[in-house]
Amino acid sequence: MNYFELFEMPVTLNIDKGKLAQKYFELQKKYHPDFFTKESEYEQEKALEISSQLNKALKIFKNEDETIKYVLELKGLMQDDEKYQLPPAFLMEMMELNEELSNDSAAEIAALETGLYNEVESIIESFNDSQTPEKDLLKLKEYYYKKKYLQRILDRLEG
Repeated sequence: MNYFELFEMPVTLNIDKGKLAQKYFELQKKYHPDFFTKESEYEQEKALEISSQLNKALKIFKNEDETIKYVLELKGLMQDDEKYQLPPAFLMEMMELNEELSNDSAAEIAALETGLYNEVESIIESFNDSQTPEKDLLKLKEYYYKKKYLQRILDRLEG
């Protein structure tokens, strides 16, 4: 069972955070291990496993980038230890950005992230699990890795 099925919602990239929280609390009330103390060991373990999955799913669904990654994994388009090759032009731009890191770089990185998002916003907004073409999903994959790369630069700048 994937996390969308667990939360009884369609596969989407636009998760309503209010409904997510409501569903999470509803499911936690149903599966929290504290409510299974008088049940069999099997039922206790099952409740603990579901409760753990709910926590993992919530963490993913609260983060748009992690949700994109999860959907791409469900589609078989991304693996955990994948060595994704970013376009050379992007890498050159990042190399220049790295060389010129300053206090103003955070604003520049934020502007780059906004530009990257604008390129995929329509895909994210109109995502349909059964109709979004693979070429659009691959654009999302590139967006995910580019944003991740920018985040590493930003982390280094702030660190």
